[in-house]
Formats: sequence, C-alpha cells, structure tokens
Amino acid sequence: MNRWLYEHNHDNTARYILGEPGLNMLACFGINPSTATPEKLDPTLTQVKQRAKKHGYDGWVMFNVYPQRATDPNKLHKTLDAELHEENMRVITEFFSKYNCDIWAAWGTVITKRLFLPGCLKDITLVAGNPSRWIRIGPVSKSGHPHHPLYLRHSYCPEAFDIRNYLLTLG
Repeated sequence: MNRWLYEHNHDNTARYILGEPGLNMLACFGINPSTATPEKLDPTLTQVKQRAKKHGYDGWVMFNVYPQRATDPNKLHKTLDAELHEENMRVITEFFSKYNCDIWAAWGTVITKRLFLPGCLKDITLVAGNPSRWIRIGPVSKSGHPHHPLYLRHSYCPEAFDIRNYLLTLG
C-alpha cells in the first residue's frame, strides 16, 4: 500500500496536501481543493497523477493557493480566513523543507475570483524554493494564467514558468 501525503482540517472543510511521495516529485498548485481523498481521487487529481508519471516523476502532490474545499470556486470565502491560510503555509513550508521538486503552476483564471488569492500565491512562492523550478503545462491563457490540469491536451509537455514575472502581472 502506498504511503499518502494527506492533511485536512478537523471538519474536512479544508485540505492542505494530497499526494504520493517519491524521490523525484512534482508539486502541483491549483486554487482550491475539491472533495478528493486518497481513497477517491477526482478527475483533477487523476490528471495530476497521470501527467506526473508521463513526464518521469515517481511522486506527486497537490497543493492549493487556498485550502478551502469547494467544488464551485464561486463558493470560496469572500475574504481570507487567516487561520486556514496559516495552516496551508505551515504544511507547504514543511513539505518544501523536505522535498526539492518541480512546481507546476495550474490554477487557471480562477486566481482572479477573489482579491486575496494573489497574496496567498505570493506567500507560497516565498517558501517554495527555487523560482526556476516552476513549470506550466501547455500555453498560458489569453490573460496570462497557467491552465488547470483538466483543460490541457495530452500532448503538452512541461515548460519553464516565470513565476516572478507572473506575480508582477497580478499586481
């Protein structure tokens, strides 16, 4: 049986990390988690796992810019829940203190849904390590955002993603 990396809050309204460890990991960042668990991956997590394997990674993990579980991004909190963000940052910081891996930017245009999301992403980049490890898969959207895993052709390969320049465009 695989050893899972999986943490959520006490009432399961937030998920901080979900994935399978390896020696050559891919860390993917979306905006917010759905209801997926180790026992029942959703289509997004299935895509992340498959793409990690396809591109030579032996482990993968899914993080989110904001950890609130919401199957509809329109239902995200209107304002930042500081406790959720703090715990998310704790888990992300702990992970990156143990693993040096490529980081897949995969949040799509949903980053613009709430004013606090770009600030959360900026906090993440401060603890995620080397900016040169950031990648995207497929072209960016018309507005410059990296695409969500479900909206990518299978033929797309990882490419460098300039996270520093991207953050400047978010303001």
